[in-house]
Amino acid sequence: MAETLTLALSKGRIFKETLPLLEAAGIVPLDDPETSRKLILSTNQPDVRLIIVRASDVPTYVEYGGADVGVAGKDVLMEHPDAELYEPVDLQIACCKLMTAGHKDAPLPPGRLKVATKFVESTRRFYAAQGQQVDIIKLYGSMELAPLVGLADRIVDVVDTGNTLRANGLEPLEHIADISSRLVVNKASMKTKHQRIQKFIDDIRAAVRERENV
Repeated sequence: MAETLTLALSKGRIFKETLPLLEAAGIVPLDDPETSRKLILSTNQPDVRLIIVRASDVPTYVEYGGADVGVAGKDVLMEHPDAELYEPVDLQIACCKLMTAGHKDAPLPPGRLKVATKFVESTRRFYAAQGQQVDIIKLYGSMELAPLVGLADRIVDVVDTGNTLRANGLEPLEHIADISSRLVVNKASMKTKHQRIQKFIDDIRAAVRERENV
């Protein structure tokens, strides 16, 4: 009997942009997670299944064996710097930038800067590298609101076009990291299902290269 390969994905942009890569690797889900209530999706390959989890939970599911492989944004992976994961392929999808943002010409307050973000680890490392102590306020959404109501002086968030920031009177300011989605692999699974997972990695890597050459 073939070993089951479990792949962790999140809904939305990452799922949609991963689908063509999976299809090139011969894997097609039988349900659409946007319309199905199922959290475990079968595919056209009986030994491959998808599990649908929150984007921030993908590294956890893969690290602790709930999934063999997964697709996670580098922004999420940077929040798990000690995770025991292999990161063999940059899928070059869901690309954006992790940046600071705020009122462009607003004077900074004396003392410690207040920074609102859900990317706590990345924010702490960024400001520490500059020798700057900041108070980090953890939020889970609507980051742009924080400077508008005086909750924070700056925010750290992923930026694509920057249109949402500008619509709220803010500007992207300092670049922290370029973000794209990565294939991540459970280390134990890589040993116990090596042949199956290595073939999957090779197929996905080939699909990424083929897309680049189109």
